[in-house]
Amino acid sequence: MTSSHKPPEIFLSMPHACSYLPGRTATSLFLDPRQPLDSRQYAGFMRLGFRRSGDLIYRPHCRECNACIPVRIPVNRFRPDRGQRRIWKRNQDLSVIARPPLFEQEHFELYQRYQASRHPGGGMDDPDPQKYLNFLGSRHIHTVFYELRWGQKLLGVAVTDILPDGLSAVYTFFDPDEKQRALGVYAVLWQIEHARERQLPWLYLGYWIKECPKMAYKGHYRPLEAFLQGHWTNLEHPPTQTGL
Repeated sequence: MTSSHKPPEIFLSMPHACSYLPGRTATSLFLDPRQPLDSRQYAGFMRLGFRRSGDLIYRPHCRECNACIPVRIPVNRFRPDRGQRRIWKRNQDLSVIARPPLFEQEHFELYQRYQASRHPGGGMDDPDPQKYLNFLGSRHIHTVFYELRWGQKLLGVAVTDILPDGLSAVYTFFDPDEKQRALGVYAVLWQIEHARERQLPWLYLGYWIKECPKMAYKGHYRPLEAFLQGHWTNLEHPPTQTGL
């Protein structure tokens, strides 16, 4: 894979409605999409709090708000709590199969069911296969679609970037009828274990947003490191929510 030595240009987006906190306006820093990064270069920006959506590599940069906090799990120090141990044990009948980041009708149908159940009207339930792949995949990053299967039945897909210093949990979608399995939690626990097996030190979770219920769950994995004031530090104060 060929990469350029020229640092990519960084731009600031126009203000737009915040996707996570109603009534707020957001802006983002983003890298020039015309200059592709490979996995090694992308890992360097991950260490600076960036994230990707498709080929777009970005970081929130809001003038009056710092609610979006980049977080990662140090996999060798992670210790599951009692609820997480129960979820891990409950899902030991699942198999995990690595697939390339290509369009699969079975994946897409599950993705549509998940979006209709968990994020209705959120703009991510567009029945366009190319938009689906553009959101989850990347032309230049090593990405794997990990299938969670019970026998022949597909229960979930964990989209994961493989980086030189860790894994990045890009997105997970799963069967909304399997609530008792807590498949979202299991996918994170599995990725932690997989990073450990690959001798990679970090699992990047993206942005923890305490005020947003859909993003606050990331605070339940301990220890957790946050990118604050230019460096990674232990996140000392757990969220006040209960449950998983």
